[in-house]
Amino acid sequence: MTYKSMPKVELHTHLEGCAPPSFIRGLAKEKSIDISGVFNKDGTYAYRDFDNFLQVYEAACTTLQGPQDFYRLVKAVLQESAAHGVVYQETFLSPDFCGGGDLAAWRDYLAALETAAAEAEVEFGITLKGIVTCIRHFGPDAAKPAAICAAETFGDFITGFGMAGGEMVGRPNDYAYAFDMAREAGMPLTCHAGEWGGADMVADTITDLKVQRIGHGVNAIHDPKLVAQIADSGIVLEVCPGSNVFLKATGDWADHPIQKLRDAGIKVTVSTDDPPFFGTTMTDEFDMLAATFDWDSDDFKALNQTALDAAFCDPTTRAKIAKRLETQ
Repeated sequence: MTYKSMPKVELHTHLEGCAPPSFIRGLAKEKSIDISGVFNKDGTYAYRDFDNFLQVYEAACTTLQGPQDFYRLVKAVLQESAAHGVVYQETFLSPDFCGGGDLAAWRDYLAALETAAAEAEVEFGITLKGIVTCIRHFGPDAAKPAAICAAETFGDFITGFGMAGGEMVGRPNDYAYAFDMAREAGMPLTCHAGEWGGADMVADTITDLKVQRIGHGVNAIHDPKLVAQIADSGIVLEVCPGSNVFLKATGDWADHPIQKLRDAGIKVTVSTDDPPFFGTTMTDEFDMLAATFDWDSDDFKALNQTALDAAFCDPTTRAKIAKRLETQ
């Protein structure tokens, strides 16, 4: 059995990381950019480990050089997501890649992103919202202009603020200023933690950045008190099992802690992270959860509801997506 046609809600994706390899190769050819080292012989993305993955990711991003490129990227990504049943998707967007952190340039990119998202909703039946992220390994100072871009454009399309990138650079408190700016603007918050860092990184992220969601968060499982705290507080974990297994952030599928986290009362969601980089799709995620943990349609309906409840969107959008899920 496959869950490909089941409507799905996905909260944790990186826009550039969702780019099909063929799309990036096409842009590189158009612009005469040599990124041959980015790909394996079979055309898939090539990297050795997580640090090298970040380098390859940023190399692929060099082909994205203007708002029109991002317009095309959104259309390509959403067509692929919709093919796997995704009806609502949130994606991380970095002003560092869209105008170098300059607010005026960011607005130009954002206009192209919104136009593409609106067209894709009509063409493919998928709703997209954006979460502005600072890039952790760019440092705390670079996080501040990203937060300004987020706060100044918070609204219908830009619905939250977060942080991605190399988790082991600095401590959460180093980035508190940027998160405080976004929070003061009324933005809901998320942050990557507990993918490579330990349970202490998750705990400090919750305490110092006051987030409603944690990206990944799987290493919280090693601290029973923290697990209980997360469950009691209602903080949601954006879990990406296929990504974790592929990058060896956890063991294999059978060893992945998502079932234990869920059994402990933690609200978990499921996403693909950077699907073409990790050889996954939302169909694959659902099918592997079914095969590994015997999840069935009732489990996935509950999963979708958890994700929709945790989505950083307005009530009108939430109600619209809830109707879409009634067909599951």
